[in-house]
Amino acid sequence: MKENLLAQIVWILEEVHRKKPLIHHITNYVTVNDCANIVLAIGASPIMADDIEEVETITSISSALVLNIGTLNRRTIESMLAAGKKANALNIPVILDPVGAGASELRNRTTEKLLKEIKISVLRGNMSEIRFVAGLEADTKGVDASDADLVRGTETGRAVAEKVAKELGCVTTITGATDIVSDGVRTILIENGTKLLSNVTGTGCMCTSLVGAFCGVADDTLIAAAGAILSLGIAGELAAARAGDKGNGSFHLAIIDAVSKLTAETLTGRAKIQEA
Repeated sequence: MKENLLAQIVWILEEVHRKKPLIHHITNYVTVNDCANIVLAIGASPIMADDIEEVETITSISSALVLNIGTLNRRTIESMLAAGKKANALNIPVILDPVGAGASELRNRTTEKLLKEIKISVLRGNMSEIRFVAGLEADTKGVDASDADLVRGTETGRAVAEKVAKELGCVTTITGATDIVSDGVRTILIENGTKLLSNVTGTGCMCTSLVGAFCGVADDTLIAAAGAILSLGIAGELAAARAGDKGNGSFHLAIIDAVSKLTAETLTGRAKIQEA
């Protein structure tokens, strides 16, 4: 089973390199440069356009749309809705990162509105964010998962991911010590990564951007999302080995280096992935 999963993920990675899909972002301005660079590193092409006058046009020429509410404002909410509806009309996958959902009324209302009015292909968040979307008790800590939510464990996280996936009809992912990827029927668990990833701003946003790149060339969004998350986890491990002792700045750059050098052999050799 693992070999079959990896074969599919490798095929998607190679398709990203071959097709260089254009990935439209309406995203967090704190991490927008990281998102652009990680998409370039994996072999795709990023475009960041959030003005209402052009979002539909840019979406229509893109292979995937990434929506990230990390630095939310009323102007971009309108743009996200317009771009998302255009993507739905053209059957372009939409990836939503509900950064900080549960932290404020604006984020909460916006998350609910986006999920109601746009068909999401992949929802990617941390444990607290996805618990909020599920309508469960969530102890938010800004844009990070709270310690209280993290200790609830993989089995609880799996149940939450499967619940949300079934209710929304999308692939739902919860990234953490064990990454959980589910479409409500099949669930994939990934144990690659390093705690150092939580020390650098933007690794969650970068992960979402990689999901966009993988979904931009693949019809199977479950495998695409799993492949993207696996890729960042392995890149984090490689970056930690090369630069983890130098400090956060060096580790940050080493993540992008590792993604840019990621090969099928490295991916298959280091993958800790299984279907639950």
